[in-house]
Amino acid sequence: MMNLFRPLIIGLPLVLAGCSTLSGLSWSSFSPFHWFAESRKVSDQGVGSITAATPMTQPALEKALDGDYRLRGGMETRNGEIVSVYQALAKDQVKLTAYGPSSGRVAEVVVTDEAIESAWGVKIGTPFSALDQKAYGACSKGSGEDRDAVVCQAPQSAHVSYVFKCIWHGPESLMPADDQLRTWQVSKIIWRASAAR
Repeated sequence: MMNLFRPLIIGLPLVLAGCSTLSGLSWSSFSPFHWFAESRKVSDQGVGSITAATPMTQPALEKALDGDYRLRGGMETRNGEIVSVYQALAKDQVKLTAYGPSSGRVAEVVVTDEAIESAWGVKIGTPFSALDQKAYGACSKGSGEDRDAVVCQAPQSAHVSYVFKCIWHGPESLMPADDQLRTWQVSKIIWRASAAR
């Protein structure tokens, strides 16, 4: 009987110590959603199993996402054209959004899930300084809902870009200098089927 309780007795101080002993441990990493998202990366080919060959339909997206998210669909106007939109939600928060023609294939995926990173280790919250790149030639001022952000092309892929956000008090038409951008953080990772020119 004592052998049965020995692991409990040994482990109890660790549990009681809480944050001090396990401060480096992220409890969210025990979530099954976290495990699935960790294996899903943004790469040159797409976001996990979502690629340029994925039909822009709810069943196809649910299959590509392994049912890890709740999907809701709709339509929106982009650049004068009506496109289908599917949002992937977890705990009522939008974690990923797919865009494309309703009778076609996925054209763009916007990732806001902190657990999904790029194939090169960039994720939501990564500072501009970690990318070790200059804004000139690689970044541009955002537009639309990202007009207060800076959008930078991933050095490794013409299909992937990062949206950096921070509080900016400068003129709306100007982009911050590199030394100011250093602390800006990734708020979105965007994959597009069409390569940037």
